[in-house]
Amino acid sequence: MQNAIQDDTRFNAEFDQRVVLKPENYQWVASPMPGVERMMLDRVGGEVARATSIVRYQPDSTFPAHTHNGGEEYLVLDGVFADEHGEYPKGSYVRNPIGTSHSPHVGGQGATIFVKLHQFSSEDTEQKVINTATSQWLPGLVDGLSVMPLHDFATEHTALVKWQPNTRFNAHYHWGGEEILVLEGTFYDEHGEYPQGSWLRSPHQSRHTPYTKDDGALIYVKTGHLN
Repeated sequence: MQNAIQDDTRFNAEFDQRVVLKPENYQWVASPMPGVERMMLDRVGGEVARATSIVRYQPDSTFPAHTHNGGEEYLVLDGVFADEHGEYPKGSYVRNPIGTSHSPHVGGQGATIFVKLHQFSSEDTEQKVINTATSQWLPGLVDGLSVMPLHDFATEHTALVKWQPNTRFNAHYHWGGEEILVLEGTFYDEHGEYPQGSWLRSPHQSRHTPYTKDDGALIYVKTGHLN
């Protein structure tokens, strides 16, 4: 596990290693644009990079027009994010495939987003916007779990998973790895506990037995993308 940002070109870049970052580990770094700062989760590259980050926009801030040469996926964690194509309140899940472009801006509330850049296959061309606040939940594989599918492509699967209090899932292996962002509550496994805001990346063929306690949990989870 790495707790300090080493430089702006490689951070948590060994994808065969398990990484855990909790809110107490956050180190916010200013972006080139005033009022926009980011917490790097993993990164390979300079200002244009394969990157996973939490990005915080101060009220009434903007970001320059840009093209997504490697695609962009984001989940709005707080506030209202916007561009020339629309407004995306808290809970919005957006995919902008390779070749799309936009000019982000936020209003008086500001916004915080979880964003993944330069991680699309050239064949993954579906653009989508999902309002997770109004989308349907489906039953999970065990009692106490509900799943909201967000995107599937090849071996990659992305979803929100809602855990009721005191729910336990089966021990399982992560074929192609697993990435989790804890959105609400506290997530647990035999390796530790992960409060709201925690980010976990587990490599190909890692294993765990996850569960919740009295507060339950809501997580963003992506699997099959780290093989």
